Amino acid sequence: MVLNLSIYPHVVNNKKQLTGYFNYLMTSLKNTLFFALLSVPLSLFGVEINGQLSQGSIASGQVDPGTSVELMGRDIRVDESGFFIFGLGRNAPENITFSSINKKNEEKLYIFSVHQREYKEQKIFGVPQNTVKPPSSLSARIKKEAEQVWIARAKINNRLDFLSGFVMPLKGPITGVYGSRRFYNGYPGNPHYGLDIAAPAGTPVFAPAPGAVELVHPNMFYSGGTLIISHGFGISSTYIHLSEVSVDVGDKVKRGDLIGKVGATGRATGPHLDWRINWLDVRLDPQLVMKYFPLVP
Repeated sequence: MVLNLSIYPHVVNNKKQLTGYFNYLMTSLKNTLFFALLSVPLSLFGVEINGQLSQGSIASGQVDPGTSVELMGRDIRVDESGFFIFGLGRNAPENITFSSINKKNEEKLYIFSVHQREYKEQKIFGVPQNTVKPPSSLSARIKKEAEQVWIARAKINNRLDFLSGFVMPLKGPITGVYGSRRFYNGYPGNPHYGLDIAAPAGTPVFAPAPGAVELVHPNMFYSGGTLIISHGFGISSTYIHLSEVSVDVGDKVKRGDLIGKVGATGRATGPHLDWRINWLDVRLDPQLVMKYFPLVP
């Protein structure tokens, strides 16, 4: 059997060793089969990570109860049983580090390899020009709306709705994918962080998983009709360009509940749903999330 260094971590006990192992891994990974054993859980030195580590992916982990965990210096919420969730963004580095401290105050450092993706370009023409180069008079509105979104996504609760799995919120052609570099009316914009699903205006949008409604806005500048649902442990889903929102803040939804209708509000060239998933402020690929958390019958 080939030991897959992208799945099994090296464990080091101090930061000096950590630097040495980084250099070692950078050389060794070139000759390692990345896709071997991708589905095999880690179970070394008291830590277990499940899921392929890729840019835009989500994964879960397990440590001994009472152990604290950090990812690249960021505290990770660990429940009483030692279970935790984390996500990797579009530009996650080739190697990431975890640290854990157990009840005996013993610290371990772990290094994992992250699959690096290639993203395509997408050129979009016909969006309202004021959404490409907004006037300074709209700066305050844009900033306020961005803050509202990030506050909603930053909420962490003990709900375990995400464990029941995610499904598509509607059926339709995929017209935009996660991570693509976008150009609007010829001008470079931010990468796309969602999954665009084309459908006629007014097409029903259904909850892809159970959750609680955290934000409803009828018409944000960029995203138009906007809805955010939390699914627990910092995982949230966002639905934008809606023509209508069918729920209110505080509502609890079940999978399959009507939550809104497709529109072309905000920066859009035609009716579609832009569906996004976050782990706190980390933007994830909905297609990878559905693979990791498939529908549980």
